[in-house]
Amino acid sequence: MKIYPKGSKKLLNAWAFYDWANSVYTLTIASTIFPIFYGALFLTDNKQIHIFGTDIKNTALISFITAFAFLVIAFLSPILSGIADFIGNKKVFMKFFCYTGGLACIGLNWFSLDYIYLSLTFYFLGLIGYWGSLVFYNSYLPDIAFPEQQDKISAKGFSLGYIGSVLLLVFNLAMVMKPDLFGITGTEGEAAMKAMRYSFITVGIWWIVFSQYTYDILPKGVKTGNKVTKSVLFNGFKELKLVFADIKEDLRLMRYLRAFFVYSMAVQTIMLVATYFGEQEVDWGGEQDKTMGLIVSILVIQVVAILGAFLTSRASEKFGNIKTLIVINFIWMCLCFYGYFVETPTQFYITAMCVGLVMGGIQALSRSTYSKFLPDTNDTTSYFSFYDVAEKIGIVIGMVIYGTIDQITGSMRNAILFLFVFFLIGIILLLKVPKSEKI
Repeated sequence: MKIYPKGSKKLLNAWAFYDWANSVYTLTIASTIFPIFYGALFLTDNKQIHIFGTDIKNTALISFITAFAFLVIAFLSPILSGIADFIGNKKVFMKFFCYTGGLACIGLNWFSLDYIYLSLTFYFLGLIGYWGSLVFYNSYLPDIAFPEQQDKISAKGFSLGYIGSVLLLVFNLAMVMKPDLFGITGTEGEAAMKAMRYSFITVGIWWIVFSQYTYDILPKGVKTGNKVTKSVLFNGFKELKLVFADIKEDLRLMRYLRAFFVYSMAVQTIMLVATYFGEQEVDWGGEQDKTMGLIVSILVIQVVAILGAFLTSRASEKFGNIKTLIVINFIWMCLCFYGYFVETPTQFYITAMCVGLVMGGIQALSRSTYSKFLPDTNDTTSYFSFYDVAEKIGIVIGMVIYGTIDQITGSMRNAILFLFVFFLIGIILLLKVPKSEKI
């Protein structure tokens, strides 16, 4: 395999192209068609499901399963990154999670309330596959790009992801709205549900097939010839402890991570539950209008997010990363407050446009800011493992809080409003990030 030098255009583009491959998961499974499909399984007013020996609201159940998946990912990430560093081949682990996630998406074709435990296992493994692969994908960034390239290539990755995922979603939307054109038979409702199931298969195939270009170009890492033993399994935790010790000596990096932990908790939670909120809390008028409206809303988010990622990259060049992140957090804070009052499709569309503007920007800029703040090190996997563990633990806390408020109050509005607090705290912590690197 040809080895491309750090900073080369082909290497950077191959890395960014993985966003094109895997972003269809976040759009179709996490954000759009699966939430609509899942909500359609509960067409009656009774949104409760008896599982694990108790009755749980359907949206709260998904929140808790999602939180558990991220808890597992947070635990596995340091173990896997430690092994990857030891044997010097992180690409193998990136592939494993990619294929696990892709096959789990295909398995969602058989999602059913009659086999709820197996169905939730497929959903669980999809999350594990997607986020697990990102641990190693993100750790490649400082390996393949110089600091001055990282903001742009990170934003390009997100932009490619939005474009690719929108293309597949448009195809899936055509399947759902006009199933007869694709040879999908049954009553109107049955055919639409079949089309949604088939869309899960297209996601798995797309993700696995398009990721091959990235795997062909990205370096494997430096092979050490070492074999994994029991003593190696927890090397990742030891490395995280060392990384944390180093981070504590870097005031700027430490304070940035605190802020990131808090605001990312809210951002990721909103992105994971937004469609469930729209499906349950907005008055669409009918099931067909609801399906069309929700998918159009997510498409709006994706299209606007491309512009948002570009504008954020330009703003960070002019005003700096931290100042730009503060403004974005303020916009998110306002959206939480506005979201509490959203009842009509028009209001939901307005919210979707605003979310799209700041969604891609805050993700891309957060990743590249962390990368630029890192000290000089060859152990990028461990540093990004620490970053990912912080993000995942934040998501666990956010989803548990959200699901608990939803379950207790019976309304997702109260849970959305509560996330306002996390963005406010995030802004306060970002204001404390110094310009200098060391204490």
